[in-house]
Amino acid sequence: MALPLSPPLAPQLARGKTALPDEEGWSYEPKYDGFRAIVFVDDGEVLILSRGGKQLERYFPELRFPAGRYVLDGEIVIDAASGAAEAEDFDALSQRIHPAASRIEKLSVETPARYIAFDLLASGDEALLEQPFSARREALEALNAPGWTDDTTTTVSPIVYSAQEAQQWLSGRFEGVIAKVLDSPYLPGERKAMLKIKRQRTIDAVIAGYRTGKEAGTVGSLMLGLYAEDGSLRVVGHTSGLKAKEKRELVQTLAPYETGESGSADPSRWRPDEELAWVALRPELVIEVQFDQVSAGRIRHGAKLLRWRDDKAPAECTIDQLDT
Repeated sequence: MALPLSPPLAPQLARGKTALPDEEGWSYEPKYDGFRAIVFVDDGEVLILSRGGKQLERYFPELRFPAGRYVLDGEIVIDAASGAAEAEDFDALSQRIHPAASRIEKLSVETPARYIAFDLLASGDEALLEQPFSARREALEALNAPGWTDDTTTTVSPIVYSAQEAQQWLSGRFEGVIAKVLDSPYLPGERKAMLKIKRQRTIDAVIAGYRTGKEAGTVGSLMLGLYAEDGSLRVVGHTSGLKAKEKRELVQTLAPYETGESGSADPSRWRPDEELAWVALRPELVIEVQFDQVSAGRIRHGAKLLRWRDDKAPAECTIDQLDT
């Protein structure tokens, strides 16, 4: 490739915040639940690199990019089924990282991906990293002229310039909001001039069990259960971030509800089976938890325990809460 930027190129990263910056000099875009990817396009030759520099072209053969010479920063996503609670299906996206080309080809037809561009890092023979984001966005929109995305799987992310307008993405189906400083250059690998504000949601859940903590005589996490339409209790996630005092006190609190049985969560590629086992409890205790992401009907990250709900009947903790 004869582009002004050479791969690999680390993407600029965002720092987490709990609220939108509400002042002049910022722009706001939806936060997508996908794979971050830098795309190098040079007259038909395409290179797609993950955040860690891994080549992704073979996993997404259906992605097509407009003709030209440019470098894009953006996200590979698979849209969720119509009516789903989330805008993107991260579980379907993860299934693409598979060694079998036949399976990848099959999934590329059944659950096609698309690329959402939100920054232009080079155009033609000109590198744009030193230019402010406002100028790079203007260049991206100029590149995205009528017909640019015809017969491709590439789109450009929407953008607004006030926190009030961006609120729609914190209360809707998107994962949250990305806020960027308009006059900042592109800073590869740095967590500067860019913020991520995740959509926070709450549900009431039954405590289906608990995992023991690393320290003897403590509770490590609580297993969260919700009732499905058929009346079965489904484990949909776990809590995280319990305080040291809570971990010790919960042993006494939960002991009367132990059934003498054990449960196990779905298999995980990151944890050995013994870490997935947990102590089962009678489904009588209800808590309210806060979380951010759902994937394949499960809370992806650990949820935060907000309060105990002695006023809530366990039967009212239904799985449809994940759809709202």
